[in-house]
Amino acid sequence: MKKNILHLDLDTFFVSCERLIDSRLQKRPLLVGGTGDRGVVAACSYETRLFGVHSGMSMKVAKRLCPEAVTIRGNTSIYSKYSQIVTEIVKEKVPLFEKASIDEFYADLTGMDTFFGSYKYASELRQRIIKESGLPISFGLSGNKIVSKVATGEAKPNNQLLINEGFEKEFMAPLSIRKIPSVGEKTYQILRNLGIEKVKVIQEMPVEMLVSVLGLNGRTIWKRANGIDNPPLIPFHERKSISTERTFNKDTIDMKKLSQTIFAMAENLAYQLRKGDKLAAVIVIKIRYSDFNTYTKQVKIPYTSADHIIIPTVVALFKKLYQRRLLIRLVGVKITDIVSGSYQINLFDDSEQMLDLYNAMDAIRNKYGALSVTRAAAMGAKSIGRFSNPFNGEPPALLAHRKQ
Repeated sequence: MKKNILHLDLDTFFVSCERLIDSRLQKRPLLVGGTGDRGVVAACSYETRLFGVHSGMSMKVAKRLCPEAVTIRGNTSIYSKYSQIVTEIVKEKVPLFEKASIDEFYADLTGMDTFFGSYKYASELRQRIIKESGLPISFGLSGNKIVSKVATGEAKPNNQLLINEGFEKEFMAPLSIRKIPSVGEKTYQILRNLGIEKVKVIQEMPVEMLVSVLGLNGRTIWKRANGIDNPPLIPFHERKSISTERTFNKDTIDMKKLSQTIFAMAENLAYQLRKGDKLAAVIVIKIRYSDFNTYTKQVKIPYTSADHIIIPTVVALFKKLYQRRLLIRLVGVKITDIVSGSYQINLFDDSEQMLDLYNAMDAIRNKYGALSVTRAAAMGAKSIGRFSNPFNGEPPALLAHRKQ
């Protein structure tokens, strides 16, 4: 059966949400992110891009390039709310979909041609999202995820594009190699140094040549350039979670030990989110007392993977839950409602210094292990406990689990 894979992307999502709240911002150059000179641009309107502004740029540089831009700090609660509105619409209308990030979706419309027509169905879905959310959204529709994603980018802003079966390679050929998903800055520079600028050149190359230059990633890029790479959809599951627990060898009421343990758990889970390019919106705390009665408490937060948001939330939630003043046998932390998404959403109140700190700490952990570096507040926690990770499909691992 002919595949029909839809890619939906909310246009300049943070900017569009702000304009929906305040109509005076329509068509004005707009920057969303950290508002201080050391802040970072999380999102920018199309008007600012004409001046060379892009997300991830220093806010100070962005303001210099586009001094007329309105700067807004951003509100993750608002963006999470609108993301959920769109998610519910997609969930109702599409039997199988992937929530790739807070503002991006894939949907499998295969087989709908028989009854509705996939392009007609996708068009009606897009119009419903626009009507009920008030947000602009674009889509690409083709036989696989990669071509559909590229098509969405070509359709923007606020438009749609169908790539018929058999025309994938022709569609990709005239585009810049930058348009190929997985071609980052380093790969782009390597290809440009070889004189490769357009996708068509890659299409005409033997795949072995690209592999010799780029390694295994060269094969992936060659397949994507030819419109034949077809990664599967990852079905959206709201209950996906990561968690960690700690069972004490001796029941305790030592608040210093408990606080250090909870802090270390939260720090490790936040790192696991960033490592997997994930964001989470629900935090759950678990306590089992010496009498084996178990209690949990949870709170919903804006999508994040930031230590400075997750750790204080976990600590505060533990203090609210710990009411019985009995000896504690076990503590646990779970993070749920996980979606794919970059760290970008956390840039509203971050400085470049904080981002550099996160990147440096995560680089050490990636090289030497998750427990190789930690904050001083967690130093007393000798182990974190059992950790379950759904991102790679492997069974739960045991991370430095030992009873104390």
